[in-house]
Amino acid sequence: MAVKNEVKMNLYSVSENVAIARVTSAAFAAQAEFTVNEIEDIKVAISEAISNAIIHGYRSSMGTIEFVMTLYEDWVEFIITDFGHGIEDISLARQPSFSTDPERMGLGFVFMESFMDELHVESAVNQGTTVRMIKRCEQKSVH
Repeated sequence: MAVKNEVKMNLYSVSENVAIARVTSAAFAAQAEFTVNEIEDIKVAISEAISNAIIHGYRSSMGTIEFVMTLYEDWVEFIITDFGHGIEDISLARQPSFSTDPERMGLGFVFMESFMDELHVESAVNQGTTVRMIKRCEQKSVH
């Protein structure tokens, strides 16, 4: 599985960077033959992952989020890593409507899972969280 392209970004944990990550992921994914709807799905999943890192990973403190996008022959991988509070119970956090913040709906992981082909979450308390998402280009070739 040869890498065709890769972009790595470091983002501060500020809400303005959610839009930057959305637009960047859409431009990156456009290198593959995704439909407009598939690119919209990617944008939503990226928004949720970056928002989770800001809201839950760092809460009200400032931190850095690593965002890596890798293009392969027939799929794109997105890895979002924060070095914040971490998740105590990943399986509980992935349940619909679960949130540590009563102001939130708790659908971030649900959206990520429904819009991407694969979702992997690794986390350690007080060490951070890594979200890895894959979107496949079914029966399509990458430019």
